[in-house]
Amino acid sequence: MVIAAPASGQGKTTVATGLMAALRGRGLVVSGHKVGPDYIDPGYHAVATGRPGRNLDPHLQGEERIVPLLRHGANVPVPADIAVIEGVMGLHDGAIGREGFASTAHVARLTRSPVLLVVDVSGASRSIGALVHGFATYDPELTIAGVILNKVGSPTHEAEVRQAVVRTGVPVLGALRRDASLDTPSRHLGLVPAVERGAEAHRTVEALAGHLADAVDLDAVLAIARRAPELPDRPWTPEEQVPALAAGEPVTVAVAGGSAFTFRYPETEELLGAAGLRVVPVDPLRDEELPAGCAGLYLGGGFPEVYAAELSANDRLRAAVGRTVRGGLPVVAECAGLLYLCRDLDGHPMTGVLAASARMTGKLTLGYREGVAVGASLLAEPGTPVTGHEFHRTQVGYAPDRVPAWRFRPRPSRPHGLGTAVEEGVADGSLHASYLHVHWAGHPALAARFVAAAARYAGLPGPVRSVDRSTRSAVRPTSG
Repeated sequence: MVIAAPASGQGKTTVATGLMAALRGRGLVVSGHKVGPDYIDPGYHAVATGRPGRNLDPHLQGEERIVPLLRHGANVPVPADIAVIEGVMGLHDGAIGREGFASTAHVARLTRSPVLLVVDVSGASRSIGALVHGFATYDPELTIAGVILNKVGSPTHEAEVRQAVVRTGVPVLGALRRDASLDTPSRHLGLVPAVERGAEAHRTVEALAGHLADAVDLDAVLAIARRAPELPDRPWTPEEQVPALAAGEPVTVAVAGGSAFTFRYPETEELLGAAGLRVVPVDPLRDEELPAGCAGLYLGGGFPEVYAAELSANDRLRAAVGRTVRGGLPVVAECAGLLYLCRDLDGHPMTGVLAASARMTGKLTLGYREGVAVGASLLAEPGTPVTGHEFHRTQVGYAPDRVPAWRFRPRPSRPHGLGTAVEEGVADGSLHASYLHVHWAGHPALAARFVAAAARYAGLPGPVRSVDRSTRSAVRPTSG
């Protein structure tokens, strides 16, 4: 089922995460999913379910992969009893200028999932009935199967809202009172990731589970989920997406983790593992060396600006990364990784691989991107199309002679579009660094090239098994 809302800030994450944890508390195996590119909410889903939180995004992955990826997530590591999909923004809000593409409604239609609507009722009473009626009738392809009222003020307030919603024919499945103790701390890019909060995040999720179990009719929720139709598509499998290396000693690649590098999709590591690589986590805040025999480095996203001083203080790892990357170690750096490869971040020395400086700004850069590879690189041949997203408040000053990684297509729609073509990142031999986040399940050829580069660095032959990758064009024809 899909947990949606009329707009952002209505309580989707609170309800979805609490619902996942409450259902798990009943002994069910729960699979958690998030519509859109968000890395933070899936971290809380992982705490609630005890398994990886995953994303479903038609822009990043392609419409045809949404159901296979849903089925994959619901089957790994063991088959789930129920999949709970948290939406993004308002139910019908998607990519700007693209008629709801990649919206929660889009994913609900693709997965044929019933929708539970979370409504913040703190500023209204009987008007909520009109709102629910509008959502229930706006799109005949969607089933608004139930409503959960959030931020109810009193028993009288709840009764008034329930009476109004009854007229719509959509059942009210529960009502949550205002409770500031359940709020999750935020900062400049949204909620503080669960990994950073540690035991505190687990306590928050436990409290949410109790809150939802008391306030929501879980039996009714399960009954609605059971009415979702069967999905015929085969599950996505990483083994079918990338060629495998020859049998023998695995090639080791390091993947940045820890509190400063929390943004990466689980399918990335699954693709690398399926190709025969040994994936070893490295915490740039704590670890002082790369793993022995390291033949590749993946630096994903996160919050290096929050931990700049601590990252800089770990000079042994900074020196090791700088030395090995300049020596030809294949490295992919996305957003936070890009900052880590700069000379400095807000004045704190970083690895110095790139002739570039980074700093925090007051401007949020946010939006979907469609791009092409500017030249031959570690990840792509010239002209290779990709889809991705940007999400940062930092700015990098590049050297004028750099070779850009991507050229973004102009999309002048606002607020998150680009008025002109933009060249971004750096692609130089075995190094690929950019602000662009790319979901490799949607572009498995990028993973395959990284695998091959790591094998060459390790002195081993390339992949011995090819795969059939008849995939979509990464840049779709769209309106707007």
